[in-house]
Amino acid sequence: MAKKILITGAQGNLGKACVEKFLQSGDPVFALTTPGKEEKSESVNHLSFGVDLSHEEEVEKLVKSLIQKYQTIDAAVLTVGGFAMGSIHNTDQIALQKMIDLNFYTSYFIARAVFQQMMKQGHGRIVFIGARPALDAQQGKNTLAYSLSKSMIFKLAELLNAEAKGNNVTATVIVPSTIDTPLNRQSMPDAHFEDWVTAEEIADTVHFVVSDSARAWREPIIKLYHNA
Repeated sequence: MAKKILITGAQGNLGKACVEKFLQSGDPVFALTTPGKEEKSESVNHLSFGVDLSHEEEVEKLVKSLIQKYQTIDAAVLTVGGFAMGSIHNTDQIALQKMIDLNFYTSYFIARAVFQQMMKQGHGRIVFIGARPALDAQQGKNTLAYSLSKSMIFKLAELLNAEAKGNNVTATVIVPSTIDTPLNRQSMPDAHFEDWVTAEEIADTVHFVVSDSARAWREPIIKLYHNA
């Protein structure tokens, strides 16, 4: 049975891979993009919406309109985020707030809106994208603001799962190592690209998490490190 999938960051490398994966399965996709960059598609299942995820009222308005028109949101895949280097020595309030705004609030606002709807409808899956440095202090010490902002995602998922216990609503965090993207290859030209995880591999995992085959899973954190 087709599921209605909301995907943020639909024009990014990971977002595009997730959109394509679900479209291949025949699932209607609500693809969220930057305002003014909505996409037209030949697929009737590819529905593009522009929204500023950093504005809570705008996010709530969009989710409300989707529910009014399409009744349910079966899953939300939240791929929006950003990266920054910096240790404790050069991470001030401005740098920290920038990462929290980009990596936490853009997930929190949409997750809050869809979670409340999922609890009402009695089912739903929320998939967050975590970060390895948020779990490994040795890696995270030189990406302090990024790691702290991503660590909030893990706690948010934990709290949502506690709230939803006993209901068919779950939050999952997928934690990739370095994703094989053109930008990452350009910034790390001497790396072993074959050790990285691809956006398509992550999309395959997201698809499984959302499927009925994973309905017994509770509070999962999935590490996709490959050989990196």
